[in-house]
Amino acid sequence: MNTKTKIFLLAAVAATAFAGIYANGQQFANGQQLLTAASSEKSNDGFTTEFFTKDCTWSNIGSNTFFVLKPGYQTVYRGVGDADEKIELVITVQDTTRTVDGVKTRVVEERESADGKLVEVSRNYFAICKPTNSVFYFGEEVDFYEDGKIVDHHGSWLAGKDGAKPGIFMPGTLLLGGKYFEEIAPATAMDRAEIISMNAEVDTPAKHFENTLKVKETTPLEPGAVEFKYHAAGVGLVQDGDLKLVKFGMTG
Repeated sequence: MNTKTKIFLLAAVAATAFAGIYANGQQFANGQQLLTAASSEKSNDGFTTEFFTKDCTWSNIGSNTFFVLKPGYQTVYRGVGDADEKIELVITVQDTTRTVDGVKTRVVEERESADGKLVEVSRNYFAICKPTNSVFYFGEEVDFYEDGKIVDHHGSWLAGKDGAKPGIFMPGTLLLGGKYFEEIAPATAMDRAEIISMNAEVDTPAKHFENTLKVKETTPLEPGAVEFKYHAAGVGLVQDGDLKLVKFGMTG
């Protein structure tokens, strides 16, 4: 097999692997980018880490099929924790922004309580890449609470600091079997996702959902740890592990 043929086949394989990450019509600048991306995937167990965000025009408001980034949109989840405590998680898209790594991102706040006591508040930073309509994750600032006081900030990271860069949180175009990093903060946050179903059914207190997106989440920082998340079109996350959606919609 001659060199030209080898390069062509490598490029074709890489293009197929990335079909679920990039929107229809997006072009790679050249064959070298394809080869670099393919190499990156191989070294990360097939999970994509290169998203070529330099080609993006960013927006901090909007949505794609499975993610809503509109100020005032809120989802509430409830479930039982490992110690049989009652867990409640409230996720709210804020009417505030923050510039992270040169991009004006939208703040999404998560508040988690156990048996009525606040245990964690995180401010997450998201932006949507146009024209792919993929939602990118630029980091989070985390406060852990004990007895009403902040005791730790474990897991905090920001793109552009200490080698961290944006991960893709929800692709604009989906491919069954697609694998990608949601967080790319070495030694701190390296969550990665694999799309394992696009027609899962989920029963929640809020509603019965069909044709949901089922995602398997792992991280090389905790080998063996696995979580499953389910996302519904027009709603977003409807189940996270044992936490299930109880309410969703615009606040106010």
